[in-house]
Amino acid sequence: MNVLVVGGNRFVGHELTARLLAGGHQVTLFNRGRRPDPFGERVERLRGDRTAPDFARLLARRTFDAAVDFAAFTEADARGAVDALAGRVGHYVLVSTGQVYLVREGCPRPARESDYDGEVMPAPPDGHPDRAEWEYGMGKRAGEDVLAGAWARQGFPSTRLRIPVVYGERDHTRRLEGYLWRLFDGGPLLLPEGGPQPLRHVYAGEVVRFLLAILGRETTLGRAYNLCQQEVPTLAEYLRLLAELMSARARLVPVAREELVRAGLDPVAVSPFSGRWVSLLDPSLARDELGFTHRPLERGLHAVVAGFLAHLPADRPPAYASRARERELAARLG
Repeated sequence: MNVLVVGGNRFVGHELTARLLAGGHQVTLFNRGRRPDPFGERVERLRGDRTAPDFARLLARRTFDAAVDFAAFTEADARGAVDALAGRVGHYVLVSTGQVYLVREGCPRPARESDYDGEVMPAPPDGHPDRAEWEYGMGKRAGEDVLAGAWARQGFPSTRLRIPVVYGERDHTRRLEGYLWRLFDGGPLLLPEGGPQPLRHVYAGEVVRFLLAILGRETTLGRAYNLCQQEVPTLAEYLRLLAELMSARARLVPVAREELVRAGLDPVAVSPFSGRWVSLLDPSLARDELGFTHRPLERGLHAVVAGFLAHLPADRPPAYASRARERELAARLG
């Protein structure tokens, strides 16, 4: 296949490109070229800004068997993809997010694909901590709606893939890594409200495996699919599993969010998976219709922990800067 990869120039996108090349496929990368990649002359590179005329200009008269878009964040992005690729791509896949459910009023948890439709919440005020997350979810919804409409009106061959928090080796967000450093240093790990949140994340390698499995698969056209692990541990259970894999002691200290704020600590910086903008998905449709099952959670976490311990990062995640204050608060709490 001749595959266009838009954005995705690190983490999941890097692995997808590597796997496509290993499978003998031809790959064209479209991105702004701000980060180096390891693929040398094995790929064709188109450098440009998708929000500018570059996208249509560089893709003019080009045809692709498939395209995977990691960088469509708005209605305009998705509309530009349809305009540039209509009639010239066999299958377009939008990598979307579980946040399309989080901006919906009263959306069930876990959310199924059929829970997408419904009234969305009003915009938080400018400057509100939730504003950026709301805009992200709403932008992705608008992009998805463009694709659904283009499929209905003109048969534009797209699939929407909704994923939650992604974890894996070389994760540039460093959210999971923050927990690993706190377990590694042997100190207490502050857990907002005791960590009752149920978690369903997705391993980066499974996102890649799913994408490779559906590219060119006609039964997925016009459809949306959730992708995530099967297990639903609480955050506290998840961290105990991490500690076990690291052969570390899990010193989890429950603390009220208000107490963290009074101590000058950001609850989400201390514990990123404790925030309200962490989606919880139901992956049953992909399993029942496509036969796709996610690898066991423990296997994915084992790979991440092994990589972390074998090659400790040279620096700490930015949120680790508050570690001394975390220890002070834990000592006061007894």
